[in-house]
Amino acid sequence: MCSWTRPARRFLSTSCLDLQALDAWIASPKSLVLTDTFHSNHLSDLYITLPTRDGTRGRPFASPVEGTPLGFGHHLAFFHPRNPEASLRADGTDADFCPPEPFARRMWAGGTMTWNKDRALKVGEKAAAVSTVAKIEKKGFEAGNPMIFVKQRIEVTMERQSEPGMVEERTHVYQPSVTSIRRRVPHQVNDLPKSEFSLSYTPTLTTLFRFSALTFNGHHIHLDKDYAQKVEGYQERLVHGPLTALMLLESLIYHRPGAQLRAFSYRAHNPIFVNCAATIHGAIVAKDKAELWCENDEGLVGMTGVIQFDE
Repeated sequence: MCSWTRPARRFLSTSCLDLQALDAWIASPKSLVLTDTFHSNHLSDLYITLPTRDGTRGRPFASPVEGTPLGFGHHLAFFHPRNPEASLRADGTDADFCPPEPFARRMWAGGTMTWNKDRALKVGEKAAAVSTVAKIEKKGFEAGNPMIFVKQRIEVTMERQSEPGMVEERTHVYQPSVTSIRRRVPHQVNDLPKSEFSLSYTPTLTTLFRFSALTFNGHHIHLDKDYAQKVEGYQERLVHGPLTALMLLESLIYHRPGAQLRAFSYRAHNPIFVNCAATIHGAIVAKDKAELWCENDEGLVGMTGVIQFDE
């Protein structure tokens, strides 16, 4: 069973914060342009990492084929910044789009993806990802629990195309460093539909290492147990938010291989821990809509998602 602790909500006086520097950062322009090629070898490494594609569930492993559409959400393994280690933040994350100190703790809160089937991303081809900040919100400052929500918009466009093949928005929440830890009641998620299909797997240390390597993600919360416990206040290393989001997409495709996805929205509610069994549940709630969620072996929901699709 995977019970958990999380950082306490500590009350922090805003007088301790450099609000002028924070507001200046919020007002400053932010953008990042990255290019990459959807190399089949890199995608093969992603496939062998995903339990839906690694050949262990009665379906043989199949390598990606050049020129075919990129899998839904598989762009997450590309377009990572290549910053030297000395330029990373103390937690191993890239500093791009990050607010100034003391907002040193980053969590992946949720996001959206939309696909343009007429401009589909293709295996083996080159694309550019243009990232901008769509929205920044300050929350909890009056209550002494300050948080910064940063919504990043990413448009991915194939070479020689004028319109993006997919648009992603991802939201990170940044909080000040933790000084004390106590057990807290997890967030309960209600009003989920009856599960119509499911897929269970256990994200292991190897899973987290491989996904970190694939996405060039050095965040210590996924790799360093001491950091996860002593700095972030969790019992164990956390599974990557984008990995769980990708597993929601993969689970629908696994059960409906012909589905053509149009849009996906998801939200993180509770952490999913390494070496704890996770189950993706799903239900088709309309002819073109599915709801999915990931829960641990205690039934605690870590993430929910809604997918719109065409057959």
